[in-house]
Formats: sequence, C-alpha cells, structure tokens
Amino acid sequence: MSNEASISEKRIDESEFLEMRKANLLRWPTGSGVDFKRALERQKSLPDHKRLDLVMRKAVAQGRCLVQPRGGFGTFKDQKELMQIIDKEGLADIVPTTTDSYTRNEQFALAQKGVDESEKLGRSVLNGYPIVNYGVAKASELIDAIDKPAIMLTGTTMPKLTGEIGFAAGYTGYLGSGIAYTTSYIKELSIEDGIKNYQYLDRLSAMYLDHGVELHRRQPSFLTGTNIPPSIAIIIAILDLLLAAAQGVKNYGLEMGETLHLIQDAAAVKACKELCQEYLSIKGYHDVFTPVTLLHWMGAWPQDEAQAASLVSYGGTLAAISGATSVTTKTLHEAFGIPTPKINADGLRMTRMAIYLARSIKLDSMPEFQSEVDLIKSEVRPIVNKVLEMGDGDVALGSVRAFEAGILDIPWSPNKWVKSKVMPARDVDGCLRILDPGNMPFSKEVMEFHTEKLRLRAEKEKQPFDINLAVSSVYEMSESMETLLSDKW
Repeated sequence: MSNEASISEKRIDESEFLEMRKANLLRWPTGSGVDFKRALERQKSLPDHKRLDLVMRKAVAQGRCLVQPRGGFGTFKDQKELMQIIDKEGLADIVPTTTDSYTRNEQFALAQKGVDESEKLGRSVLNGYPIVNYGVAKASELIDAIDKPAIMLTGTTMPKLTGEIGFAAGYTGYLGSGIAYTTSYIKELSIEDGIKNYQYLDRLSAMYLDHGVELHRRQPSFLTGTNIPPSIAIIIAILDLLLAAAQGVKNYGLEMGETLHLIQDAAAVKACKELCQEYLSIKGYHDVFTPVTLLHWMGAWPQDEAQAASLVSYGGTLAAISGATSVTTKTLHEAFGIPTPKINADGLRMTRMAIYLARSIKLDSMPEFQSEVDLIKSEVRPIVNKVLEMGDGDVALGSVRAFEAGILDIPWSPNKWVKSKVMPARDVDGCLRILDPGNMPFSKEVMEFHTEKLRLRAEKEKQPFDINLAVSSVYEMSESMETLLSDKW
C-alpha cells in the first residue's frame, strides 16, 4: 500500500524545489556542470529552428507531420556521427538521443565502466548514450553538431539528472512521464514514486518557462510494447498531462503506438486531441499546447526486410492520414537489435515519402471514423472520471488509488503495483479491442460491442474465444508472409 498522504498533484513549492535540485545535482560529479543561469543563456541562444517547442507549434499551424527516429550509442564520437547522419541523410525534423540502460536506472558507475570499455574498444558496448557520464559540455557539442531540435529519449522512471544535464546543454525536448514509464518499464518502483520523479522534471521545465524558455515535454503512452487499445493509452496520457500541467508545463505532447488499423489510428489521434483539451479545461488549464505523435508499430517485428519495409511505410501513411503532428520511426532491422545510422536514416526517408504520398487524405467524412472516435471517448471518460473521483479531484492521489483497485490497468505490465488483468486482442476487422476488462469500469454497452467483434474473429478463424486471441495478436506482425496469408484469405 502506498503512502497516500505524501502524494499530491500540487505544484512543488519554489524553495522546496531549489533544495531538491541542490541534492539532485550532487549525485554524480557531472551535476556540477549544471548552472541555471548559464543554462538559460544557452537555451535562449538557440535559433528558432532548433527549438522543439516552436517547431511543434509551427507544424500544427501548417498541418505538417514531422519525422523523428530513436537512436543512441555508447561513445560521444558514435553518438555525434549518428545524430549528424539522422539530421543530414535521414532528413529528420527532430534528432533524438536515446540513453543506455544503466543511465535509465541511474547506475552511473556501471555506465562509466561501459564508457571506458567502449572508448577502449573503439565501439559501443552500451545500448545508448550515457549523457550523465559525459556531462553538459559534451552534450552541448552534440547539439552544436546538428541543425535540428534535439529531444532526449531516456526510457526512464528516474529523469531528474538526465533532465538537468540535457536542458542545460541545449536539448529542448524530453520524452517521459510518471505513470506511463513506471507501469511500462520497471517492477519495483511504486506508481507514487514514479509520479514524484516526473513531477521534478515537469517542475524543472516550468522553472525554465518562468524565465522565458519554453521546453517541449512529451508523454509516452505507448506503454508495454504490446497491443494497447487507444482508450487505455489515452487514459494514461490524460492523467500524465494533468500532472504536468499542475507543475506549470505549457507545451506537452502525447504519444501513442499505432494499432495498424487506419480508421482506429486516425480516430485515436482525434479523440486524444479533443479529450486532452476537454480534461485540461475541466481542471482549469486553458493554455496548454498538446500535439499528438504516433509511433511506428511497437510490437514484435518481422525478420524479413520486405515485410519490415511495409510496416515502416504504412506507419508513415497512418500518421499522415490521422493528422498526427509527428511520427517516431523504426527501421528494417528492428527484429535484429540496434540499427546502424544508415539503416536508421533509411527508415526516416521511407517514412517521409509515405507521409508525402498520403498528405492530403483525411477520413473525417467517413461514418466509421466518427463512430470509432465516439467509441473511444465512451471508453475513456468513465475511467478518467472515476480516477478523479477516487482522488477527490487530485490526479496523483486518484491514480495511485485507482491502480491499487485495478480501476487503472495496463496489459502485460511488469510493475508489481499494476494488476495487469485487462487483456486486449485484435477483432475480426483488425482493430484492438478489450477481451477481458479486469476491474476497469467500461460500460456494459462498450464491452458488448468489443465482445461481439472478438467473437466474430474467433468464429471466422475457427478458434476458441479465449486468451489465445490475445496471445496470437501479440506475435501476429512478426509472423512470416506464408503464415499471415495462408488459408485465412
């Protein structure tokens, strides 16, 4: 049971936050390289086209869909080369820095061993860039080596030191949030502590904003890398957004993994945009910018390059038609591990071409599209409303209590504070539906619709209506063409 008395959405007091920062920066020697005055000067010196907050706002105004990959290597040299190739050859609109696993878990001493070994061997032995170990000056060199805005992709529940160093160096974006990452990536950290860790980062972002520097924060509601129905992703996105807004963040993007169903993905983007603003208004926040990003398929990928190329291109098509502000790309080598810089750049160019080809297609006039938007909203509102009710209006407290009760739930979560009773599967049309709601209070009408669609799939494929519908959906996209297009067609 969490210590509920110590969790609240309330904005961290300034004097308290300054003490928190002082303690945080002492945790590793490179923290001494963070000076807030110099950090503000650094941020204000960046040209507009290298500021992610402005680039995202401009993209929304112009109706553009930006492209951004992932990418990180264990040495400064390799990371710099990667970022330059992504920028110039990949034509990325946003350049990432993905951190290594040791950094994500704040095991900086082990990360240093990885740095030393990587430098000695002349190749990366880490699965990302150890930004804390290299420090502010080196991170600044990375920013100066590219001509696009840079975002930190840390995949961490512990963002305090990476955020400080990244912002001080000139990164203008940071991906991560307290609920989404805690329920996705870690077993032992409580929901409460995950929320608190990101309240620090959001309060830091707000401190920059108070001094005239807007930073782009982004929420990763793609969750466990399995089949996540849009409503579950949007529920978590809304709660993380409200927590950030409470700390003073004004520029906050939302991410969702693609379902790979055109109508459902387009409906999800529209529903997410509208619901986020709806709940911001309910909570009294009227000036928060909330662009939506889609991500290429987050589940298992095929080893066949032709099949992978189809997923990459289709991912760009889905993002363009849905009206997403950006799409985070993958590559033809997802099934094999960390891609080379060239393969990463190829994935970007492939996606960009798909966006160009689909740039003028919209689904707004389709009755099926609006029906799916309405369905998603009818799934989201009862859960979010119940969370707010359980917290007496406090999002942080309500979220902790809702996870304890299973009212909030995530499929296949590794976190021991998550019930993981809710179970999704693909229906007869290829949309992601709820097979088992667990304790999540979806309405009777919603569950009847989901069940009927899933039963039709079971009948069509002549298989039992049981958990195997969910399991087979997880591995579906990694299957060979011979398996996918066998007797079913």
